[in-house]
Amino acid sequence: MAEYLSPGVYVEEYDSGAVPMQGVGTSTAGFIGIADRGPVIGQPQRITSFAEYRRIYGGYLSAADYGTARFLPYAVEQFFINGGSTAYVMRVAPENAKTGTAQAGVLQISAASPGAWADNMRVTIIPSYKAKTQVYAVNGADLTLKNTDGFNVGDTVEMFDGSKSAYATVKSVLDTTVTLDAPCTLNVADTTVGTAKYIRTCEITITARLDETVEVFENLSLRPDALNYAPVRTAKSDLIRVEVLAIPAGAPAPAPAPAKPNGKDDKKEAPAPAPAAPKAAGNTPYEKCGGTGDSLVLILAGGSNGSVGGITPDVYLGKDNGPGRRTGLQAFRENSMVSIMAIPGVTMPEVQAGLIAFCENRMSMFAILDVPMDLKKPTDVVNFRDMYDSTYAAMYHPWLQMYDAGAKRSDFFPPSGAMAGIYARSDNQRGVHKAPANEIVQGCTGLSCSYNNAEQDLLNPIGVNLIRAFPGRGIRVWGARTISSNGLWKYLNVRRLFIYVEESIRANTNWVVFEPNSEVLWGRVIRTISTFLATCWRDGALVGSSPDQAYFVECGPTTMTQDDIDNGRLICQIGIAPVKPAEFVIFRITQKTAE
Repeated sequence: MAEYLSPGVYVEEYDSGAVPMQGVGTSTAGFIGIADRGPVIGQPQRITSFAEYRRIYGGYLSAADYGTARFLPYAVEQFFINGGSTAYVMRVAPENAKTGTAQAGVLQISAASPGAWADNMRVTIIPSYKAKTQVYAVNGADLTLKNTDGFNVGDTVEMFDGSKSAYATVKSVLDTTVTLDAPCTLNVADTTVGTAKYIRTCEITITARLDETVEVFENLSLRPDALNYAPVRTAKSDLIRVEVLAIPAGAPAPAPAPAKPNGKDDKKEAPAPAPAAPKAAGNTPYEKCGGTGDSLVLILAGGSNGSVGGITPDVYLGKDNGPGRRTGLQAFRENSMVSIMAIPGVTMPEVQAGLIAFCENRMSMFAILDVPMDLKKPTDVVNFRDMYDSTYAAMYHPWLQMYDAGAKRSDFFPPSGAMAGIYARSDNQRGVHKAPANEIVQGCTGLSCSYNNAEQDLLNPIGVNLIRAFPGRGIRVWGARTISSNGLWKYLNVRRLFIYVEESIRANTNWVVFEPNSEVLWGRVIRTISTFLATCWRDGALVGSSPDQAYFVECGPTTMTQDDIDNGRLICQIGIAPVKPAEFVIFRITQKTAE
């Protein structure tokens, strides 16, 4: 309560009404799988187009090299083709995959992620400087400069008197004066305009080039205390990681890694140069890297994709090594944006069961499962489906025939990627309460097998959602069921609607925590949630001709005991009546006899 110490008029504000609630997103997908390149540890990467996926993770994968583990890029492409707008991708790699590396003097450059992809990358190192100016006066180690902008403590500098150079390290910068770690013995002071004498910083510029992707890191230092320290400035690179190796003072610099002679970078591989005689590490960062010409071009070697054909389920399921160090499926523990999950084309029971359990534990994600393509007989599909029972997953079959832009021909692909896009498209156009069925599969030209009505009569009741081709109506999704035996949750749009409501309430009611647990708070909570559910009802997500028939919200003595209140618990009971899809449309027709 405010203090009133003197007479006067006081104007105060207080909150008493409902707090506006905004529904959470439901159309963001999460994908896990093998990719050509990209990070395998840490958080999944957010992408908003297939072009962005290619920049981070590379392009299509061939069946010859990756077999049945190649479907991630195609699933992501089909997600965007079918209406998806945002996805998070987590790459996995076999445990024996290796990272390509190259060494240049004191500098070791490694590929940003394991895989053979780095064999096609070229890394160029050239000398550079971030600051250059005239020296007006020299007093031992103190130099008065025309402009000290760009000169920082720890910088290696070159002083040139017109014929020869000397090198030192900046110890301090004050106004127009820099202090070096040793007295300057050259006559570099000159106030003449256009003089050839100068002082400049010594850095290197690293350029990494892979196909059409080019990353340039300018004016890097090799000193750990410098603001532009090379490993720090390149830490967010998609292509490389840089490490400065410690070499004892006076020790010879190691010969550089295989390089193109004279800095030329043609597509033809140059023969490995003959071993060079050891030489002392130079004064500048470029010389410490072994550079002697205009540029040094490194070829990374030793990268390997590992045993892709024998990849085990634990690679997809990942490891929980703590924040920032998680892999595979476990990496999505740090993600609260994804609501649709898929591991495209991976039908190993251990992986699918792990994905289902993950979604059930999170209670905010819904899994899309694929059936093995070679299972075509309805009885075989039934046996596969009977391994699972969950309200947080749906299963689709058969596989989709689509154009393989990598192989330049048609091929069959798992439906999970396209279905994730259809989920997103239906959510954005109609709402999460609309079942994502009777929807056209964009980009699909055929199916791996066709089922008739009698066969669907066997598969639909147990939760296998078929994709079927109808004459004159295209290829459509013809099922909207979960793989649950609980009749209350047999429709996937009902489960996803509850996820939407629960997550929206959770995300928008943090303001309640630590508020006084009184009638005033109970009323505000009821009004806040009721206003949100009224919007859901008006949007068609809830049944009933009035709000009273669509939902109820209770909070107060009927939902809490005095013990609950004494222990800091506020309990709000909410009931909603979700809409169910018109799965069976029945027209009953009789014969009318004319009188």
